[in-house]
Amino acid sequence: MSPLQIILGIVLLLAALFLVVVIMLQDKAKRGLSGAIAGGSDNNNYLGKNGVSTKGKLLSKVTTIVAIAFVVVVIVAYLFT
Repeated sequence: MSPLQIILGIVLLLAALFLVVVIMLQDKAKRGLSGAIAGGSDNNNYLGKNGVSTKGKLLSKVTTIVAIAFVVVVIVAYLFT
């Protein structure tokens, strides 16, 4: 194994662990059919409906960025092996 492959492997491992943690921290905003039957969501106030910058939005953006970076690193690792 070359040093580049080892570095890419470590980056992939860290990105995968980070993705798991960030996804687990996100709110369960979409509860599916059970949430609709049981009464909907907890965001029934004015600020919740009109999009205030929240932790959930930040986590969503971070998840998207890390997922895209993960895919790019996978492609780079594939090209160098």
